[in-house]
Amino acid sequence: MATLRDIKRRITGVKNTQQITKAMKMVSAARLRRAQENIINARPYAQKLSKVLSDLLATETNTGNPLLTERKVERIALVMVTSDRGLCGSFNMNIIRTVENLIKDDYSSFVTDKNLDLYCIGKKGVDYFNSRFNNVVEKHSGIFHDLNFEFASGLVKKLTNRYLNGEIDKVILVYNKFLSVIQQDLRQDQMIPVKPFIGEPENEKSNESEFIFEPNKIDIIDSLVPRHLATQLWTALLDSYAAELGARMTAMDMATENAKELIRTLQITYNKERQAAITTEILEIVSGANALKG
Repeated sequence: MATLRDIKRRITGVKNTQQITKAMKMVSAARLRRAQENIINARPYAQKLSKVLSDLLATETNTGNPLLTERKVERIALVMVTSDRGLCGSFNMNIIRTVENLIKDDYSSFVTDKNLDLYCIGKKGVDYFNSRFNNVVEKHSGIFHDLNFEFASGLVKKLTNRYLNGEIDKVILVYNKFLSVIQQDLRQDQMIPVKPFIGEPENEKSNESEFIFEPNKIDIIDSLVPRHLATQLWTALLDSYAAELGARMTAMDMATENAKELIRTLQITYNKERQAAITTEILEIVSGANALKG
């Protein structure tokens, strides 16, 4: 049975842990406001860019752009986005399990033939797959403390060059989309080849006016496709970072509440043990007094 000193020491330890989890929750909440503003500001541009590209592709079917052309898939690239740090609930494991299921179930034949390349963004994904999967092409850790558009643009350029050179035939992006502080949407989006429509549909009727395009529709499409891909990866990184902070804030809030309940339980146990010890001492004193009288 634990002594009073052991219980008191454990209560002190839980209180210290509670202070840490409470501080981490406050830090995540402060960072989340900025991350939420960033993704909210980035989404309208990404959605409008997708809408413009979709409208152009609806009227111009024979573009000749290889990034828009489906072809026989012989080699696949998976781009997964996890976090650099833990203590955010099941945020990372949901991504990792999804990628594992894709590798084992959907793309097992590609793995057998060594035709599946894995791009890991985030230290947690890098650490997990580095020792479990042989074909990790690129590993990116520590990018979220200084997240910038140049990283997304550079990685997209590498992927498009490999696609244009025939080294890969499809690129799949797996990440968590930020919906709210307590909710994320696990997404599996096809990046390359680009699908005709990506983004949320608009309720308004499309403008049926005839526009004059300069220089021409095909040149505009060729210019918009690389921008669309870079923006797609950029918003995915912003979404993932905001979702990570929301998941960590929720996890630390739950940990703080659990610590509070555990402290209450330990305090009750401490009081019971202390009362039992006092009662035992009183009984010993009474018994000693009765023995002296006898």
